[in-house]
Amino acid sequence: MTGSPHSTTVFPHRHLLGIEGLTASEITTILDLADGYVEQNRQPSKKSSLLDGRTIVNLFFENSTRTRTSFELAGKRLGADVINMSSDGSSVKKGETLIDTAMTLNAMHLDALVVRHADSGAVKLLADKVNCSVINAGDGHHEHPTQGLLDALAIRRRLGSLDGLIVAICGDILHSRVARSNIHLLNAMGARVRCVAPPTLIPSQIDRLGVEIHHSMATGLKDADVVMMLRLQTERMSGQYVPSTREYFYFYGLDYEKLAVAKPHAVVMHPGPMNRGVEIDSEVADDLKRSMILDQVELGVAVRMAVLDLLTRDRRGTDV
Repeated sequence: MTGSPHSTTVFPHRHLLGIEGLTASEITTILDLADGYVEQNRQPSKKSSLLDGRTIVNLFFENSTRTRTSFELAGKRLGADVINMSSDGSSVKKGETLIDTAMTLNAMHLDALVVRHADSGAVKLLADKVNCSVINAGDGHHEHPTQGLLDALAIRRRLGSLDGLIVAICGDILHSRVARSNIHLLNAMGARVRCVAPPTLIPSQIDRLGVEIHHSMATGLKDADVVMMLRLQTERMSGQYVPSTREYFYFYGLDYEKLAVAKPHAVVMHPGPMNRGVEIDSEVADDLKRSMILDQVELGVAVRMAVLDLLTRDRRGTDV
C-alpha cells in the first residue's frame, strides 16, 4: 500500500506507507538511488541543496532514537528544513485527534510528513487527509518500510543480490512490523524467506505471505545466507509469550553454535535496539565479519534520503 498514483515516472507513488504493493523495479529504483547517497554520506561535505526550501516534519507518536535521527539527518543532508515533533510535545496530549493534528500540519504547507504511530493503519488514515507526501516510519504491527529497504540495501551491498538467497527472520515475528516489510520485500526480490520462532511468537496465517515456518533454529538457519534477528518486544506483550529471557536465549538467541549451520558466508542482521544475551550473543553482534548491524544504521540514512528525493520530485518538477 503506497498511496495514490503520482506523476513521477521512476516512482509513481505519492506516499510510502508500506512495501506491500511495490514492484521489484520500484524497490530497485530506491536501492539504486540510495547507493549514490551512501557515497555522498561518506564524503567530508555531506550536504546538498536538493531540498532547499522544502519542509519535512518528523511526527513521532512512539519513542525512537535511531529512526527519527536517521530521518532528521536524511532531510538535513538534502538541505530541507526539518522539524521534530513528538506526542508529548503536540496538541494530541491536550486531546486533539490525530486527524485534527494532520489537518493543522497540512495547513502549514509541508512537503513531507514522516509518521510513527503505535496503531496499525494510523499512518494511512493520516495520509488520506493531507496534501504532502507521507512516509510510514513504523505503524503498530503493520509495516516499517524504510527498515525493510535499508536491510535490503545492506544485503545487496554485501552479497551482491537478493535473488535466490535464503533469509531466516528469527524471533518476535508476532509483534514485528520490520518482519512484515522484509517478508514483502524479500519475496518481491526473489529471496526464500523462513520465519523462525516459538509458536507463541508466530502470527497465525503468516504462511499465506509465502514464508516457511520453523520452530527450531537448527532447521531454520540451515544453509541460510542471511540471519535476521528481531528484538523481543516485551512492551507489546500482555501475557506470557516466553517462559523467561534466559530460556528464550538458550533456544532462540543467536550464538556461534547456532550460526554454524548457516552457510559459511552467512551474515547477521538486527534492526535494533538489541537485547544482548536475549536475542543475540555479544560476540556475534560485534563480529564485523559476520554482523551488518552497524551497516544497517549507516545505510538507513541513505535509504531515507532516496525516499525523500523520490517522493518530492513531483513537487520539485523533477521526473528523472
